[in-house]
Amino acid sequence: MLKVAVLMGGMSSERAVSLVSGGACAIALRTVGFDVTEIDVTHALWEQLKFADPDVIFNALHGDWGEDGRVQGVLDMYGKPYTHSGVMASALAMDKHRAKHVLKSVGITVPEGGLYKRVDVAKSHPLETPYVVKPNGQGSSKSVYIVKGAVTEHGGTILNDVEMGEDVVVESYVPGRELTVAVIDGKAVCVTEIIAAESENGWYDYDAKYGEAAAVHTCPADLPVYVSTLCMDWASKAHSALGCRGVSRADFRFNDENCTEDNVVNKIVMLEVNTQPGMTPTSLVPEQAAHVGIDFAQLCRWMVEDASWPR
Repeated sequence: MLKVAVLMGGMSSERAVSLVSGGACAIALRTVGFDVTEIDVTHALWEQLKFADPDVIFNALHGDWGEDGRVQGVLDMYGKPYTHSGVMASALAMDKHRAKHVLKSVGITVPEGGLYKRVDVAKSHPLETPYVVKPNGQGSSKSVYIVKGAVTEHGGTILNDVEMGEDVVVESYVPGRELTVAVIDGKAVCVTEIIAAESENGWYDYDAKYGEAAAVHTCPADLPVYVSTLCMDWASKAHSALGCRGVSRADFRFNDENCTEDNVVNKIVMLEVNTQPGMTPTSLVPEQAAHVGIDFAQLCRWMVEDASWPR
């Protein structure tokens, strides 16, 4: 029986989400016949892996250290097959500022903006309002601020939000609908629209992603074919350009006002690519996989079968 170690928890601000993802994946993998060990990752990961002695490592970590290339470096040195993206793709996708340059170079539209010092952003507007301030190296939409009015609206909070890091991404706010596309084995699955009706912020923030019944997912999204086609094409292209492996997820904003097939490339913006998409009961990738006939256990099994070393 193949021994699989599921890495979960960890030390990032997304620890709680990772524990849910990892727990769900561990249960699913046991149902399809794997011998599963759950590892709540610490800085002693090497010793934890040696004790577990797995044949394959399933990475269900989220956030910094877990999906930014550092754990992937440990796994490369350990020398056993592992899931998801390797060091380069993980580090690049997690660095939102640099990832945008790569995406733009292959013809994908990204938001205008740049990298700024958090302390400076807290004192004065770096861009015309409205704009978005977010960490350069985190996921799950934590510590994301939409600034629409005076600097004082979020200035003090941003200044004191040290978990954002010293450098933050500031981007022009892009109005429109929230869309996302899962990519499995290099192929885009479908497009989901997310309506975060219950979010106090009115968009797909951390609470909307992981709270109970906090968002409505329409899968597949009710969109013109040319919109869905472009989103799926860009998601696959981004997966390839960043060097992703296994599963990734690309997030978009779509401004459908006066959108036509001729101007659609100016109406869709890719916000980011996630190399460690959530695998919780409310997560988007399992929903899209189910839409094309791949249930959760089958998806987890495929991830194990797709694992390799090095990535």
